[in-house]
Amino acid sequence: MAVKIRLARTGAKKAPYYRVVVADSRARRDGRFIEILGRYNPRMQPSVVELDVEKTREWVSKGAQMTETVEKLLAIAEGTKQAPEVETKVSKKTTAKAQADAKAAEAAVAAPEAPAEAAEPVAEAVETGEEAPAAEETAEVPAAEEPAAESEEPTEAAEPTEGE
Repeated sequence: MAVKIRLARTGAKKAPYYRVVVADSRARRDGRFIEILGRYNPRMQPSVVELDVEKTREWVSKGAQMTETVEKLLAIAEGTKQAPEVETKVSKKTTAKAQADAKAAEAAVAAPEAPAEAAEPVAEAVETGEEAPAAEETAEVPAAEEPAAESEEPTEAAEPTEGE
């Protein structure tokens, strides 16, 4: 019987968590196994590798073959190799939202400066006891006359015709 040391997946959908197991090479990936040697969680930063190195070496001496992934995990568990750092991918939508938020924050910082400058003459006038100058001097401009809307009554009265 060919024996392999490989990973068996556990955990939820899109949240993998693996066991390092000794299993018959003909068994399904998540099926029957002989012994659990350790655990591997790739979702942590850095990845968590818990592996019983002595038991693994014992199974290898008996003729068990390790998969490439388990060989890498064994090197990490022994300390000869560093756990891989997972790069987080940022979606385009998240990037665009962050840029929009940054622009909004800049606009919010710039907007309060204009009213603060207009309030300074008022504050100075209050301190000296004078009348506060108008923030903006605007002459009232009469609104442009709108064209007369057609009324419901006709402007010319209908004259009765003589033949009626």
